[in-house]
Amino acid sequence: MTTTTAWRADPYTDALRTGRGPLFLRRDDGRLLPLEVERWCEAPDRADRSVLDRCHGTVLDVGCGPGRLVAALAAEGHRAMGVDVSPEAVARAVRLGATALCRSVFDSLPGEGRWDTALLIDGNIGIGGDPTALLRRLRQVVSGSGRVIAECAPVDVDERCEVQVDDGRGGRGTPFPWARVGRPALSAHAAATGWTVSERWDLWGRHFVTLTRQSSSVLR
Repeated sequence: MTTTTAWRADPYTDALRTGRGPLFLRRDDGRLLPLEVERWCEAPDRADRSVLDRCHGTVLDVGCGPGRLVAALAAEGHRAMGVDVSPEAVARAVRLGATALCRSVFDSLPGEGRWDTALLIDGNIGIGGDPTALLRRLRQVVSGSGRVIAECAPVDVDERCEVQVDDGRGGRGTPFPWARVGRPALSAHAAATGWTVSERWDLWGRHFVTLTRQSSSVLR
């Protein structure tokens, strides 16, 4: 079962339709990681605004979810597009006035190599379960002068695990790979793929970095 199919599982779709949880990622060790569905379905908060204010030029929101960020960018005049593997998430984003595609970031995307800013917010550095592969892929997607704005885990962690979407009431989706990285680990993954941390900031308990291309790098 692919990650794409897993995010179409009923617990996730149902939560997006109602705009509320509870919703979790259940790890293979049984630990539950809360998903903030209500926040995702509301207007951008101050922490989100700190991300939006740093977006330059054209913006690709990777794993856009129900679209609060990409819709806000569009309303402010950015050429912005979201991509997400959940049809319900994409439908909500479009209803908000955003441009969004039901597609994986690892699929062919419009404008590859020309996006000025790519977003990995709300834990989306975990997409595919391999942050190094994801950041390497974004080097193909973002322009030579572009940037990636990523949100880190609030703890010092670097882990890959198998997870399921879980509604806390017995409903679970199919297992798929996921990753969680804190700021030190993200810096290391970035360095290994030709990115460097050019800015870091914290707001409302959330942790962010801006990545720009290294001037000279040897990719591993």
